[in-house]
Amino acid sequence: MSNSVEEIDDTDLILNFGYNAAVSHPLVAKHYVRARKRGTKVITVDPRIIEAARISDMHLQMKNGTNIPLVNAMIYTIITEELYDKEFVDKHCENWDAFWNTVKNYTPESVEDIVGVSAKDIRAAARMYAEAPTATINWGMGVTHWKQGVAVVRALASLAAITGNLGRPNVGVNPVRGQNNVQGSCDIGCLPNVYPGYQSVTDHEVRAKFAKYWGVPEEHISDKVGFAITDLGHKVEEGVIKAFWCMGEDPIHSEPDSNAMRKTLEDLEFMVSQDIFMTETATYADVVLPATSWAEHECVFSSCDRGFQRSYAALPPFYESLDDWEIISRVATAMGYPMHYENTKEIWDELRDLCPIYYGVTYERMADTALIHWPCYSEDDPGAKYLYADDVKKFETKSGKAILYTEDYEGPFEPVNDEYPLILSTVREVGHYSSRTMTGNCQALATLADEPGYVTVNPADAEKYGIKDEELVYVKSRRGKVFARVRVEDRTNKGCVYMTYQWWIGSCNVLTGHFIAPISKTPEFKYAAVELEPIADQVQAERDLQRDYAELKKYLSDTAAPQDHPYEVEEEVNA
Repeated sequence: MSNSVEEIDDTDLILNFGYNAAVSHPLVAKHYVRARKRGTKVITVDPRIIEAARISDMHLQMKNGTNIPLVNAMIYTIITEELYDKEFVDKHCENWDAFWNTVKNYTPESVEDIVGVSAKDIRAAARMYAEAPTATINWGMGVTHWKQGVAVVRALASLAAITGNLGRPNVGVNPVRGQNNVQGSCDIGCLPNVYPGYQSVTDHEVRAKFAKYWGVPEEHISDKVGFAITDLGHKVEEGVIKAFWCMGEDPIHSEPDSNAMRKTLEDLEFMVSQDIFMTETATYADVVLPATSWAEHECVFSSCDRGFQRSYAALPPFYESLDDWEIISRVATAMGYPMHYENTKEIWDELRDLCPIYYGVTYERMADTALIHWPCYSEDDPGAKYLYADDVKKFETKSGKAILYTEDYEGPFEPVNDEYPLILSTVREVGHYSSRTMTGNCQALATLADEPGYVTVNPADAEKYGIKDEELVYVKSRRGKVFARVRVEDRTNKGCVYMTYQWWIGSCNVLTGHFIAPISKTPEFKYAAVELEPIADQVQAERDLQRDYAELKKYLSDTAAPQDHPYEVEEEVNA
């Protein structure tokens, strides 16, 4: 995020694009409500009537997957009506000619049928955004979970740039990250192309710095870009990846094409799962390492807007559980690289020493409930609530200027057809978290919402298929079929169905395809061709559902049960 969450309160306009704060980030949604009460205008772009749409001045209810033509048409309107910030573009932007050569083909009138939004409304939204004194763009997975996700992000950033909505308070381009500490994972170097602090693995000086600090030869520090999780299946099949250490993830349920992921895990030579509960993924592991939960350890989180904040342990670890960092240290030591820390502060101080953009964020400054945004270069630096604030407005490019970019529209990887005529889009559930590793073990939440989860259906489609609210159906795609409970609602657009990915029996990622965006390596979770199959005998279907659920829970419980070790753990580590 270029700006902080709290600045949402004071912006004049929110362009809410493919993002449902009410279920993804309820705390961010509170900022929306506060801003709305203050008089902030809101434009929501989403094919569904999401909660944000209900409090919006405009709702552009576009067709699924038409993000690029819509953004291009808005940019076209702003340029041709001379609503853009000419001074900002001249001083701080480049690539104008190539940018315009693409955009000029996307008049609002030419994209009406593609997007499903009238030219009048597209123009009105563009004018409203461009004329606002301050405007922020917030987006979520509805933008990024697409083949052209990177292009849409760059186009939205370009929209902000040409209107001068960067480098000052209450504006910006703000991807509101998908899950808890996704930002922190990126900050710490879990992306395949950078070390901590977004320092490139291909940079010789960066590698030399890390090698010296860690006391190893530079050739031991890799200069090769690593693999993404979506590369795993292909690389196992090719024999490139033979072992997989899975930490706090359940890729069987969180990655596309669950059955293909199961085969990948079966084909591995060796697998380690490090987690706090037994997941279906963990049942494939040769070794399970019990980690501590958020309540049992001290740590630092990154908020979605680059803010660092400390979290304190509420209780000691249970049984043989260890903090993640201690597990890693023990394994590293057993493998021949002595790694020892006394506490998380030592690790944090090492991170500060190696990452200039974090250096000023000391453990002491994060005490209690303090939050400090990076970049923060010194201990008297207050941290950057918003980016690009220098007079020269330097951006992270070779020239220091914003590169204006968009591209032509491409359809989804898997279009609908007569056999699979409905569009499936995966969405989030406010009552459960991620793949339900934690919340699926909470009885109170299970009483509110439990298996198999819902598939939301437009009333016209429900009538067409002869299905009723709360009935069980099969949802099927080219990759499999799963149970789901029908929820008939007007907010779902015709020809589309929506499922949340928290469920184990009604696992929607059995249905999604392994169609991967070429740059981001992100799956196209928002568009899979599916069909609904009504179930005549609802009583038997309920029995089958309960049987399948009970069998899965027993399987996970039995697999998690303590085993008698044939020899001491210390001897096993040494071996």
